Amino acid sequence: MAVDYTVIVVYLAGMLAMGWWGMRRAKSKSEFLVAGRRLGPAMYSGTMAAIVLGGASTIGGVGLGYQYGLSGAWMVFTIGLGLLALSVFFSARIARLKVYTVSEMLDLRYGGRAGVISGVVMWAYTLMLAVTSTIAYATIFDVLFDMNRTLAIVLGGSIVVAYSTLGGMWSITLTDMVQFVVKTIGVLLLLLPIAVVKAGGFAEMKAQLPTEYFDPLGIGGETIFTYVLIYTFGMLIGQDIWQRVFTARGDRTAKWGGTVAGTYCLVYALAGAVIGTAAKVLYPNLANADDAFATIVKDELPMGVRGLVLAAALAAVMSTSSGALIACATVANNDIWSRLRGLAKGSAEEHGEERDEVRGNRAFILIMGVAVIATAIVLNNVVEALTVAYNLLVGGLLVPILGGLLWKRGTAQGALASVAVGGLAVVGLMATHGILANEPVYYGLLSSLAAYLAVSLMTKPTDAAVLAAWRERLAGRTPELVSEPVPAHQ
Repeated sequence: MAVDYTVIVVYLAGMLAMGWWGMRRAKSKSEFLVAGRRLGPAMYSGTMAAIVLGGASTIGGVGLGYQYGLSGAWMVFTIGLGLLALSVFFSARIARLKVYTVSEMLDLRYGGRAGVISGVVMWAYTLMLAVTSTIAYATIFDVLFDMNRTLAIVLGGSIVVAYSTLGGMWSITLTDMVQFVVKTIGVLLLLLPIAVVKAGGFAEMKAQLPTEYFDPLGIGGETIFTYVLIYTFGMLIGQDIWQRVFTARGDRTAKWGGTVAGTYCLVYALAGAVIGTAAKVLYPNLANADDAFATIVKDELPMGVRGLVLAAALAAVMSTSSGALIACATVANNDIWSRLRGLAKGSAEEHGEERDEVRGNRAFILIMGVAVIATAIVLNNVVEALTVAYNLLVGGLLVPILGGLLWKRGTAQGALASVAVGGLAVVGLMATHGILANEPVYYGLLSSLAAYLAVSLMTKPTDAAVLAAWRERLAGRTPELVSEPVPAHQ
């Protein structure tokens, strides 16, 4: 294992070095939070693919392939579909807004009244998303070093917190590009063909496994529908995803770069399912389907290659973890803390104040990082934590965000009612039906939609001046948010 250990150590050291390099570039709020809004197509595509394809997509995607065969691709496939929909239909408009958070978009659209409550819901989502990725370190470091679970979480989490705190989005962008390359080589170019060959090829896999393993809909129609609701729609509205859209150099980069990343996700989804199917042939009696990835890597890959593929799994986890962490810290600082203190600031500040902005956001990444590591140590179930995150996001925020983009009659009161009713419904139904039940997201989303429509139609339309300013911002004819959110005229 010495060669494998060397590969991993070099990889981790490289992540920290890029964090240090990124610190030298992150001199302003815009540089620190959205990489100066100047990523070109190649970097944008790579970093977007890296953040959406995390540990759940890699380790969990292989596990679903082990359990259900080719139809196990549907979870990651719906993530790719969501990214494609976001890129084709919404990303250009989102990039032109020149904001930092989803809540700032809601303030612009509805007149400055939706920020804190939507920020709390988005903060809970990004926190739980970061926690799920951090928990996954335990699986990888256990395979590598037979390491204690708590120590593995602290080690992996500390490295991500370190480079994210140092350089912000620049560090995360650089590390994500490396992680994208490592994942592509490790999973698609090495593990996929080796797993199929070790299993005897597709003909032998078909002979060894039941026919439902090769049924595209074998996982079940209801499960696929739930994946679409949670992951496809979740991709449209998550702060972690939007914050990457904000890094794009322009409309075309956001649209076409995101389309490339979404297509890559579809390929990655199928690859994970095939690897899991091959693992089922090789190890038919694993106690836990999520052990399939680690088992096939540990037992079937040659020295050196094994280290690279484990580095690919680590890359998948780190990319999502760092993206969720900076999103969580950005929301906590800009949408909650600054608003509660009445200190919301934009980008037209003095240089010294800009440096204070960077220091403040850096401090919040460190604080949120410690909170994420502590929460990950306490929790153990990745699927439950991820389900809580996406249920809150979709049930509480999907309707007011998409409603704001698509329906001019939506009002601030309708948006607030939608967030409150949908969020409470999701929490209540998870408490009564169980976290993994389908009902929370189904009925949470329906109640959120009903509240949005009813309250919007019963209240006074959004002021014409607010809508006019919103249309100007969507068209890209105004600069970044420079002071307070657009106030509603009385």
